[in-house]
Amino acid sequence: MTTMYGIANCDTIKKARKFLDTQNIPYQFHDFRKDGLKAEQIEVWLQKVTLAELINKRSTSWRNLDEQLKTALQENSPQAVEIILQQPTLIKRPVLEKGDSLLIGFKEAEYKQLI
Repeated sequence: MTTMYGIANCDTIKKARKFLDTQNIPYQFHDFRKDGLKAEQIEVWLQKVTLAELINKRSTSWRNLDEQLKTALQENSPQAVEIILQQPTLIKRPVLEKGDSLLIGFKEAEYKQLI
């Protein structure tokens, strides 16, 4: 099963969902603002991608983040997962999970290869 993680009102999520819908690709959408995330899920992602790849440093959430927390995330501190759990909008969207594969962000060519 393919699962897309993100927030429903995100423009990039809307583009990715439209792509999957037009390709008739079944997927489950997990809104991490409404449905939350678990530490275990983030830890699994961090086994597949780096923290730098997972965090969206262009987001408003990042710009508004306390400098101490930014430093903790940039240095890949042990508290990074907890920071992400408290502020899931720091995650670059969408996160697309299919089997053992994980894509961060939406690039149509990458989606075509995965699907």
